[in-house]
Amino acid sequence: MRSQTNPIVWTAFLLADRFFHKAKSWALAYLFRAPGIYLGRGSRVHGSNCITFGRNFYVHSNLWLEAVLNYRSQCFSPTIQIGDDVSFSDGVHVTCIESIVLGNGILLGSRVYISDHNHGIYTGVGQSHPSEPPAIRQLGGAGPVIIGKNVWIGDNAIILGPVVIGEGAIVAANSVVRKDVPPQTMVAGVPARPIKQFDQNTATWNSLDTIVHN
Repeated sequence: MRSQTNPIVWTAFLLADRFFHKAKSWALAYLFRAPGIYLGRGSRVHGSNCITFGRNFYVHSNLWLEAVLNYRSQCFSPTIQIGDDVSFSDGVHVTCIESIVLGNGILLGSRVYISDHNHGIYTGVGQSHPSEPPAIRQLGGAGPVIIGKNVWIGDNAIILGPVVIGEGAIVAANSVVRKDVPPQTMVAGVPARPIKQFDQNTATWNSLDTIVHN
């Protein structure tokens, strides 16, 4: 049996839904002092007092943005800085206990993960023991994340500090970034490695053959 939808009711529903999200965006812009902010359905922001938003921050849906102040017996003083004209696709997760800086004009694909810490410490002094459940291990063991302006990060990429991604760089989908990325460089893989670099003289992205063939 074919279902029928009353077009008037459906139109009214769409208008009401649009108005609700517009009103929500206005309220968030006032609350976060961030003109032009839009957070799509399912988005969560924790520790907003430690987060600064630039103008025109757009999130498609399901953002999980957290400045972690406390975890079990640990206390932190995190800062997350988001520049102007930053856009996130669906399901982005950004989690911080120290410092994460996202520059102007950044574009993040779907399901990107950015973190300045781990569940557990695996280098240096006081490393976590395998007998300890991961959920109760101390947070730490990484470092600050800085992403320069106009960086594009593809779907499912993972960015783990300490790391600096230079201005105009591109991170390919499904990559894991654990080392610094030079400006205007394209990286890909697990772990991510440079595969192309922008040539200012020819205005083209040129393959880095010596790296690709190693």
